[in-house]
Amino acid sequence: MEQVVGRLLREQRRTVAIAESCTGGLIGQRLTQVPGSSEYLDRAAVCYSNRAKIEMLGVSEKLLEDHGAVSQEVAAAMAKGMRERAGVSVALSVTGIAGPGGATENKPIGLVYIGLDGGGDDVMTKECRFHGDRSVIRQRAAQATLDLLRRWLVSRGRP
Repeated sequence: MEQVVGRLLREQRRTVAIAESCTGGLIGQRLTQVPGSSEYLDRAAVCYSNRAKIEMLGVSEKLLEDHGAVSQEVAAAMAKGMRERAGVSVALSVTGIAGPGGATENKPIGLVYIGLDGGGDDVMTKECRFHGDRSVIRQRAAQATLDLLRRWLVSRGRP
């Protein structure tokens, strides 16, 4: 998946940045294992705590209080903040509950939100519900995030 995404980014002359929470750097690791990824990957940051989301990405404290870190709204804000700070074509974010702790009745283990911000009104989020242990959930979240980027790039074609 990272090779396909890399090829599409290169062909479309786009750049990407990533804000990761529950995946803890897996997406950045996957993208950087592809030779030549410095052509399109600007940065990847692990913004695990609420403080990091606020300070590094500009997510509002009120948004975190109102919706929680694991929410569609925060995923969108994380992607927007990363895109604006990095000055890239597109930014991704991922936030979720990988377990084994941290779940609530409304937010179970395996709940993950992915954000994508392509600038302007070109913003999308995706809710995922994964099953498995912590490692499996993190791997599936990373794969789903890269797949969302792949689908976005395919739908956009050349800039």
